[in-house]
Amino acid sequence: GHSDADVLIHAIMDGLLGALALGDIGQHFPDTDEEYRGISSIKLLNHVKKLIDNKGFEIVNIDSQIVMQQPKLKPYIFNMRGNLAKELGLDLDRVSIKATTEEKLGFTGKEIGVKSYAVVLLKKIKK
Repeated sequence: GHSDADVLIHAIMDGLLGALALGDIGQHFPDTDEEYRGISSIKLLNHVKKLIDNKGFEIVNIDSQIVMQQPKLKPYIFNMRGNLAKELGLDLDRVSIKATTEEKLGFTGKEIGVKSYAVVLLKKIKK
């Protein structure tokens, strides 16, 4: 990837942007822009969070999944959830991260790559 290629955070950002029809991360952080080369996905996530805030919405919850054969992520999931919750100002019980494999099938099963999905729920903030 052009940034640090954190597939989980990229999926979450795309979910957040998509929930408000704000495009995708490629539009906001194009891989043709050297400003984003090697950038931390957390910095990009913070930018997306500000866009959501500025539109008058808050994150209700995030449900995400990482698909990869190795390494097994179970020992890291709790800390990963905590890091995301802290960055986004959410309670831990509003951030779900699940990990699975494709049982050695496809590009993830052959350990060629990783993929991630995220669904987010946003709520309009009453003024």
